[in-house]
Amino acid sequence: QVQLVEPGVGLVQPGVSLRLSCGASRSIFSIGIASWHRQVPGKQRELVATITTGGQTNYADSVMGRFNIYRDNEKNTAYLQMNSLKHEDTAVYYCSLWIPVLSKSYWGQGTQVTVSS
Repeated sequence: QVQLVEPGVGLVQPGVSLRLSCGASRSIFSIGIASWHRQVPGKQRELVATITTGGQTNYADSVMGRFNIYRDNEKNTAYLQMNSLKHEDTAVYYCSLWIPVLSKSYWGQGTQVTVSS
């Protein structure tokens, strides 16, 4: 069983930086593709960023140049560094871990990020 835990974040002001973290409960993390998603009420969940086991990254156009995804396999943790936050970044952020060899996907419980002045 893999459990992804995302510590709560809460309310931040526009323009600030924030780092989300997602810890896995097992060392299987190192063979998984980690991703961050976000969702606002009434809209579909959006893929924000992905990092492969080899460290290749991909970003949604809306966060390109502002967000950075990275991973620490020794700590079984994925991070999302969010810079220059905007009101439109307000959402519930979810991390996921896709294990290709097992064809299994695991999700965190989600953490609310509210960007407001």
